[in-house]
Amino acid sequence: MSNRLRNETSPYLLQHAENPVDWFPWGEEAFAKAKREDKPIFLSIGYSTCHWCHVMAHESFEDAGIAALLNRYFVAVKVDKEERPDIDSIYMTVCQMFTGSGGWPTTVFMTADKQPFYAGTYFPKDSVGRGVGLRDLLVYFHEAWVQDRASLLEQAEDVVTQLRGGTRAAGRSDAHLAEKAAELFQDRFDDMNGGFGRAPKFPMPHNLLFLLRYYRRYRDKTVLAMAERTLTQMYCGGLFDHIGGGFCRYSTDTKFLVPHFEKMLYDNALLILAYCKAYAVTKKQLYLSVAERTAAYVLREMTAPAGGFYSAQDADSEGEEGKYYLFTPMEIQAILGDADGARFNRYFDITEQGNFE
Repeated sequence: MSNRLRNETSPYLLQHAENPVDWFPWGEEAFAKAKREDKPIFLSIGYSTCHWCHVMAHESFEDAGIAALLNRYFVAVKVDKEERPDIDSIYMTVCQMFTGSGGWPTTVFMTADKQPFYAGTYFPKDSVGRGVGLRDLLVYFHEAWVQDRASLLEQAEDVVTQLRGGTRAAGRSDAHLAEKAAELFQDRFDDMNGGFGRAPKFPMPHNLLFLLRYYRRYRDKTVLAMAERTLTQMYCGGLFDHIGGGFCRYSTDTKFLVPHFEKMLYDNALLILAYCKAYAVTKKQLYLSVAERTAAYVLREMTAPAGGFYSAQDADSEGEEGKYYLFTPMEIQAILGDADGARFNRYFDITEQGNFE
């Protein structure tokens, strides 16, 4: 079994080429079919190393029942966000408008004229408690399309109006904008663990670069302390790969201890800049060392033989999240011996119960 994605070159789209879902790549063929058959579009955006994209694919897009609903009532379109960042940026904004946050996979219901009337991220196949499942969502929007389309179209029009309103002509900048930004970061700063806000915590190197530049200009030691605390904690925890180098995409907890093991090129590239800037400002050797180890990782594992760069490394291996990176006490003792292995396990808190799941 294969669908229209079999002729694509994107690794993400090719991962879905054998789905029972009759996927279309983004293009006029899909939108023309939706208009001709009077169906809404089901848009799914992701990328090849996205863990929750894999989960949703295995649960729903490989399921014959879900595929039957999609094929009968919708025109299904797949987009690789790394191939089409222009499309992703628009519908990620839409997702944030509906949910207050974003992420991948991005799931969008919209008209054949590309006007969205609902968006979210990952949905399980079936509803559990208050969490709506994809099966029920598909049935709901099919029935709404048939019975109450005017409400959906009105909602879509509101979304488009808000999107257009968010694009404003450049005007005079606020002279106090940098100070306001520094105050916002201070309000959200986690004094104990570093970083900003609650879990999950992302590295956000562009924010750290701002804080370091702000310190250089205004000599605000509070701002420097926020940047340094965050950079140090990100390195000391599991977000940084202490064996292979490089940073994972985010921490699942507040302490930067347990990572989501996916590694992104853009995160690591910007983190090299952030740690180099921290070294330039403070002359602390730790920051230079982290930058060098991260650069070495990128050159070793993220660089193609012909000289280009790979965009990401998957969190999953052999179908399990993090399997490549996880150690059990017995594995450590098999390498180091019983006595040294036991000491190592105590020091790094490697236990039979584990700390990942």
